[in-house]
Amino acid sequence: MLVDMNLKAFLDKTASSDPVPGGGSIAALGGAISAALTEMVAALTIGKKKYVEVEEEMKEVAKAALEFRNKFVDDIDRDSDAFNEVMAAFKLPKETEEEKEKRKAAIQEATKKAALVPLEVAKDAFKIMEVIEKVVVKGNQNAVTDGAVAAMMARTAVLSALYNVKINLGSIKDEAFVEKVTKEVEVLEANVEKVEKDILSKVVL
Repeated sequence: MLVDMNLKAFLDKTASSDPVPGGGSIAALGGAISAALTEMVAALTIGKKKYVEVEEEMKEVAKAALEFRNKFVDDIDRDSDAFNEVMAAFKLPKETEEEKEKRKAAIQEATKKAALVPLEVAKDAFKIMEVIEKVVVKGNQNAVTDGAVAAMMARTAVLSALYNVKINLGSIKDEAFVEKVTKEVEVLEANVEKVEKDILSKVVL
């Protein structure tokens, strides 16, 4: 599993000619880093006399961020597995008409999954920005720039994941599916940078 590699090995594999981990897995990693930084700011706030009024809220923030981090970590491998399923579908036999139809259907289903995994990553990376805003505004101000980096990483995770959605949509024949997912992509793209800008405007240095 990719997530069991040490950092150097993971980067070496990313840099190799092996197509996985690719951009989708890296987007999920970005989300996980964003979540981890959010947890860190919350942890640096909990137990501090100056922030006693927000301690319980920061405990909830830390819990939510951990849940997001665990999901993103799972998504690193889920994205690569989805790509591998597409490649496996392309390798199915295509000698007879029946085999050709079966192969086409398998490719389509695998490609849909390959689009939906990064879409889920993008949605979660967008959702965590609401949590990040709390640590930026109410968390330990000595770590506010870590919260800012978390916001920027979340924005990048959203946009990176969406590119992986869009490249897969180009190969999907189901028009209703493509239309539905495209609308979701457009909403996320239209809002994520606004949300990031709003969070960063609240960083006081």
